[in-house]
Amino acid sequence: MPSILSHPAIPLAIGIGLGSRVISARLLVTGVACSMLPDLDVYLGAFVAAIDHRGVTHSLVFALTCAAIASGLAPSLDTRRLTAFWFIAVITASHGLLDACTNGGSGILLLWPFSNDRYFMPWQVIEVSPLGVSAFLSQRGLEVLASELKWVWPPAFALGFALYGLRRTALQRPLARIDDKS
Repeated sequence: MPSILSHPAIPLAIGIGLGSRVISARLLVTGVACSMLPDLDVYLGAFVAAIDHRGVTHSLVFALTCAAIASGLAPSLDTRRLTAFWFIAVITASHGLLDACTNGGSGILLLWPFSNDRYFMPWQVIEVSPLGVSAFLSQRGLEVLASELKWVWPPAFALGFALYGLRRTALQRPLARIDDKS
């Protein structure tokens, strides 16, 4: 998996790109938390045998469940229900998709409960992060961070800049009138 330091790149990029009028500060903080949430399976697996890493919590059904909860909490997140739903769905799903781009570990149980197949992306360019703080604070952890600085953060910045550009363009374009013949 990418480290817990890089999963937030996606919500930060989308949130900053779309701006605070679309993604409220509370929704952005929730998105950052949801970008890391699937890795709770590392700890839950110690208590529940049916939960393994990159399993149920990395599935699209889990992402949609988180999105439905966020939609219900939308008023407290200072946003519309549909905005909360789609932002959290995309953000939570991004965790599994990033993990599927790593060069190690088990594949992602992306389509659970419809399939127990585990998936990797065709390109596995991100160094898999070691589990645990002590393992991460090593030479291996530095290699993972270097890989993430190359493969996660630049595309996230590009996404954020593209969304920002689209937002700025949309704000500068006057609305067309129905009776406008041009």
